[in-house]
Amino acid sequence: MEYNEKYLYWRNNSNIDDEARAELEAIADNETEIKSRFLKELEFGTAGLRGVLGAGTDRMNKYIVRKTTKGFAEYIKAAGAEACKRGVVISHDNRRKSREFCKETACVLAANGIKAYIFDSLRPTPELSFAVRYLKAFGGVMITASHNPPEYNGYKLYDERGCQLVPEVTDRIIEHIAKIDDPLSVKTVSMEEAKEYVTLLDSEVDESYYKAVMGICVCPDVAKNIKVVYSPQHGTGNVPVRTVLERLGYNVIPVIEQCVPDPDFSATLNPNPELAEAYVLALEYAKNTDADIVITTDPDCDRLGVAVKHNGEYIRMTGNQSAAVLLEYILSQKAKKGEIPENSVMFNTVVTSDLGDRVCRKYGVSVEKTLTGFKYIGDKIHQHNRVNGKKFIFGYEESYGCLIADFVRDKDGVQASLMLCEAAAYYHEQGKTLIDVLNELYDEYGYFLDALDNFYFKGIDGPKTIASLVNNLRSDPPSDIQGIKVVEIEDFESEKKMQEGFPKSNVLRFILEDGSWVAVRPSGTEPKCKFYFSVVAPTVDAAKIKLEQMREVFEKECK
Repeated sequence: MEYNEKYLYWRNNSNIDDEARAELEAIADNETEIKSRFLKELEFGTAGLRGVLGAGTDRMNKYIVRKTTKGFAEYIKAAGAEACKRGVVISHDNRRKSREFCKETACVLAANGIKAYIFDSLRPTPELSFAVRYLKAFGGVMITASHNPPEYNGYKLYDERGCQLVPEVTDRIIEHIAKIDDPLSVKTVSMEEAKEYVTLLDSEVDESYYKAVMGICVCPDVAKNIKVVYSPQHGTGNVPVRTVLERLGYNVIPVIEQCVPDPDFSATLNPNPELAEAYVLALEYAKNTDADIVITTDPDCDRLGVAVKHNGEYIRMTGNQSAAVLLEYILSQKAKKGEIPENSVMFNTVVTSDLGDRVCRKYGVSVEKTLTGFKYIGDKIHQHNRVNGKKFIFGYEESYGCLIADFVRDKDGVQASLMLCEAAAYYHEQGKTLIDVLNELYDEYGYFLDALDNFYFKGIDGPKTIASLVNNLRSDPPSDIQGIKVVEIEDFESEKKMQEGFPKSNVLRFILEDGSWVAVRPSGTEPKCKFYFSVVAPTVDAAKIKLEQMREVFEKECK
């Protein structure tokens, strides 16, 4: 059907609820809006679903959730009766429609004879991963759009390992989804009818998760003599992060206005820990209470941001910086106790700074790179545990997400919050801040400066423009960048990279003679192309100059 035919089919369908019908009737004279909603279908990609809420085939709504869940149900049924019996754990964040989508997912699973576990309210992404493993479920669903604007929501799938699905599994589920022609006719049942298949989880999973998180402490007896301001950004981290820190004796000062699970994020300028706007209110709290550190987790609590009081000012750390400092803390303490296992391995991604790699190698820990997406790190953990006997010791991405202990197989903002506070408390006893430790690493390894530039290409032609941009760089790559020779070009669509064990992916990395690099990657969830810059230089001033020069080269490609 053409997009206008799809619009009329949805608008006049008896299965559409009153809210959706009213929304569609309101755009009857708006051809542009109709085309925007119905020209395409919201794609289930490597990161699942993510889109703007609303009625239409290219929007996040309960009908698209039903269709996607039906595809997942067919995949589960193909795995056999035992898979259906083991079931699926479902969790959700604070966003609009999140609870509704959670229930819709459970009801479609029930209609297909598949068991479902749901929590009584919102829970963080890492606890969903933990719960899948704890309950020995066949899979999991997390309803979240992470730090996206309020008008977004999303849907992520997990396998029995508590890991986001890797591409070969995603492709099979996409095949099942593609066979469903009409999302409005997917069979479902009411929550009342689903009772036989749906279990409401009690506090057992929560308490087991808290206990596991508190068990990651490297120096459990360190004096908790620091003040910690914490914001959950209206999201899922409020209860678990505060519970774990307060039980262990930390002085936690919550940003009360941002502790309410508000779908409109009304008390924060931006819920993304990567951006300065996320810290505005928390920094006011910090200045008023003379706090030592500020920590904030994103709405689904898989990522952590931190600002540190240093020489009277609060300095925000990037994900690369905080992870490098955590690695130094964890490995130095384990080394003192002789607790670094033989064959230890740390995982990070091809767009992550090399500073953490240098720290690991000092302590005899090997480093392995994955593509962007923590599912690849989770998959690597499983592979090494099962086949290679390597011992996971840490995993992280530059985008403020890390994992300390692998009872979770995704980024874990609760674990990260605890370990960051412990490191801050430990160094506080030595008269140091986390910034002091970072500067010591720079003194030892050189100054590393990292940046991420996003270039947006919105509209119907956006994907074509992004594809053309990357293909141009692939076919006609720069031989040097501001006079620094490009010594290697890594193309993750090439046969060479696939032979090295990387899944085929539209990512390019330009490695320079001095150890700096630039990576280019189209976003899997938004209409943008990402440019990752990692600069190595003797000093901060030299690094800043080099970064701006490198940026200029690639900005021209985007115009």
